[in-house]
Amino acid sequence: MNANTVGSHAAPGPNRRTFLAAAGLTAAGAALAVAQGRAGAEPHADHRRAAFRVPAEDVRHTRTWMAWPDSAEIWGSGRLDGIQADIALIARTVAAYEPVVLCANPESARKARSMCGSSVTVIDSVPVDDCWARDTGPVFRTDGAGGLDAVGLNFNGWGGKQTHGKDALVAERIAAYVGVPFTRAEFVGEGGAVEQDGAGTLMATRSSLLNSNRNPGMPESGLQTAMCDAYGASKVIWFDGVYGQDITDDHVDATSRFPAPGEALVQMPLASDDDAYAEDARRQYRILTESTTADGGPMEVRRLQGPDYGKIRSTDPGFLASYANYYLCNDAVICAHFGDTAADEAAKDALARRYPDRTVEQLDIDRLGTGGGGIHCVTQQQPVP
Repeated sequence: MNANTVGSHAAPGPNRRTFLAAAGLTAAGAALAVAQGRAGAEPHADHRRAAFRVPAEDVRHTRTWMAWPDSAEIWGSGRLDGIQADIALIARTVAAYEPVVLCANPESARKARSMCGSSVTVIDSVPVDDCWARDTGPVFRTDGAGGLDAVGLNFNGWGGKQTHGKDALVAERIAAYVGVPFTRAEFVGEGGAVEQDGAGTLMATRSSLLNSNRNPGMPESGLQTAMCDAYGASKVIWFDGVYGQDITDDHVDATSRFPAPGEALVQMPLASDDDAYAEDARRQYRILTESTTADGGPMEVRRLQGPDYGKIRSTDPGFLASYANYYLCNDAVICAHFGDTAADEAAKDALARRYPDRTVEQLDIDRLGTGGGGIHCVTQQQPVP
């Protein structure tokens, strides 16, 4: 599978690694977004039940949720078509394995349907600002007895960095569309900021969540309790992360993942890489090797070698080349390739070994990578109850 290779070497524009104020909010607007992060939080967390937890991503899914970007103000008119092409490619690929429902604004739903094809269901009843369904969509929970509910993480535009009036309501509106109980977590965050193993263990970066642009004044202990309550977990493995260098403040799902309880996967940089993200990845790997699971068991930590940025197709300085940002759908692993042929093939082989019962689909999503995101960032699973 591949996409048209257009825009890989375009001039830098708004993206999540080197975000521009023009694509976001003013300083006053950002402060207001933080202050309002949990505003309007009804229905509140009274629905919370200990039996409910967020399962691991590898369980069977009812469907995948996605969102259609249509804002030239956010993306720039020269990049929007390429971003839409990548979103359509991902949607069609996932739809070969499980149903995909894509949320689009009424004025762009026709284009979304045309580009995604008949295998993807496009709805215009859940308006969106952008395409990052992992961060804006609800986090679905199951109780192991046929029950399903949804939690909203009070999306505030990654700390007020981007317009999000519609995206702030996506989680609740999707839950209403599905017809399941909805509650709001007691913290502000995004789905890409929290990785769960489905068995009680979470991991996250402090830079994303223990941050005044999301949760001002909240102590780490209080944030950890709120996260565990929302996810049905009992332990958080913390990494310091990278502050202020990308719009997400270093989401964990671009570097470290939980393939299974007791198992972590970390994308490692080249030995010669010395930027903040390379150092962050090495710290994440070290912390995980010293960590245990929620039940006190050992943590097996696997390495996933990242590409050589000197050999990938894109020359954009904000490009995100993350193999770790793959998505698990029914019977498949959807991941990216970047043009470093040896690294691309090694990553595909590593994922195929880890998931031997799944087909590995490797896609060219360079336009999305230039925007600082990946496949996991734009998908959100709804598990089978």
